[in-house]
Amino acid sequence: MDRVRVTYISAGLAFLIVALWWTAAAYPGKDDSKPAGIAPEKVAGFVHAVLQAHRTIYTKHIVDRLQEKGIVMAVEHWEQENALPLPAQFLQHSGRLVAESGQGIRYRLIGLSPIYQRNAPATDFERRALESLNRAPEGTITGIVSSGRKQYFQAIYPDRAVSSACINCHNSHPLSPKRDFKLNDVMGGIAITIPID
Repeated sequence: MDRVRVTYISAGLAFLIVALWWTAAAYPGKDDSKPAGIAPEKVAGFVHAVLQAHRTIYTKHIVDRLQEKGIVMAVEHWEQENALPLPAQFLQHSGRLVAESGQGIRYRLIGLSPIYQRNAPATDFERRALESLNRAPEGTITGIVSSGRKQYFQAIYPDRAVSSACINCHNSHPLSPKRDFKLNDVMGGIAITIPID
């Protein structure tokens, strides 16, 4: 379990570094000769690249390998069963840690057929983005969203079933509304939200 904690910490640190770098570039102070900052599309792309790398390594090189060798399984109730978190849980838990850092960057998994309603689209923008990604999964859907008086840039990237752990969980879970996922299917999206004001 120490390796899982190290992976969580390294994912959190990577996101904190990106967030600090973006904040410093976006708010350079009073020196007008410096650039205005990095476009939110680029920042979201950076965050997504790091997310994908960490998640792929965790899924393929930790979960799949340890399960194939019969060492430890990834299960939904991993804390109670002394097991590994499922790949989706890994991303969700690291997303909560990043949100708690106070940098304003948030990310989470969302889907049109989630096992738990908390992972359903929270807005019409998210729902329409997921519908669009189901039709054209190679794209990224972006837009400006508001929450109260604050505005955020949001990017929704397709989330594919990259491992049998993903499809086995969704296809066999008693609460799952969809049970016919196959490898490489778009299961939902990764929503990355970045403050812009």
